[in-house]
Amino acid sequence: MSTSLVYAQAGGSDFMIQLLPILLMFVIFYFLLLRPQQQRVKQHRDMVANIRRGDVVVTGGGIIGKVTRVKEGEAEIEVEIAENTRVRLMRGTVAEVRVKGEVAKAG
Repeated sequence: MSTSLVYAQAGGSDFMIQLLPILLMFVIFYFLLLRPQQQRVKQHRDMVANIRRGDVVVTGGGIIGKVTRVKEGEAEIEVEIAENTRVRLMRGTVAEVRVKGEVAKAG
């Protein structure tokens, strides 16, 4: 067996050994970062889709209000933020939905 053939065979296995840590990093990256983010996006999408009249919502800017009007299929909802003060919000800006009468968590 020639020495060049021996080196060629050893080089192929070295390449696989060098590639293994990189593949392992991608797998860890997926399970620690990408998959949880996809789950959070899905939960937010479901939460926004299930907004009902009377729910108390918190917007991304921190404004808390009560939903007064929801039309299915529209991207907007109407929220009362003070007595006789209603604003229209995009559904996507809602950061949290609190059920009627739910007390804010301390923290």
